[in-house]
Amino acid sequence: MPKIVDHDQYRKELLSKSFDLFAKKGYSAITMREIAQGIGVSTGTLYHYFSSKKALFEQLVEEISQQDVLMATAELQGTQTLQERMEAFGIFLAKNEDYFIKQILLWVDFCQHQDSKEIRSSGGFKRANKRYQQAVSDFLNIHDPVLISLVLNLSDGLILKRLFGNETISLTEQYALFGKMLTAYMEKNILKI
Repeated sequence: MPKIVDHDQYRKELLSKSFDLFAKKGYSAITMREIAQGIGVSTGTLYHYFSSKKALFEQLVEEISQQDVLMATAELQGTQTLQERMEAFGIFLAKNEDYFIKQILLWVDFCQHQDSKEIRSSGGFKRANKRYQQAVSDFLNIHDPVLISLVLNLSDGLILKRLFGNETISLTEQYALFGKMLTAYMEKNILKI
């Protein structure tokens, strides 16, 4: 009896295994052959699922965004107020700091070797960005795109500061403070309406 393979699930497994390889060597320094060897498949199998290293990476970005949203959703379970959600998000970032540092380094390495117009037009990056924006909107019950961008930019900025060795920055403290500021802003603007 032939083996039945769930191709979508297998593709996700390949993507999951490739993250650490990309993070360890960087996008520009790793080849499809090295990825295949590192995850224990043939190069042909890898090319069957991904037409190129760039296609693999863009699908990885989408898969990571899905997993990030699922992890954050689990972390925010049981929170009621905006303040509680922001504090829980700060705790989530702090617990996963090393992962997010690897992720941001990988994105920078990828972008460093691509044309900026090509990056902005990438479907994978656009879909991942929309997923993050929607998640922030859903988690925080915020519908203003400027505020949503601010929350995401704060995350990226704090992770970069931690990457640069700034030990004085506490992700949990920063998000607790930002939660207070955001709550006050939201209350003030709701009362104006």
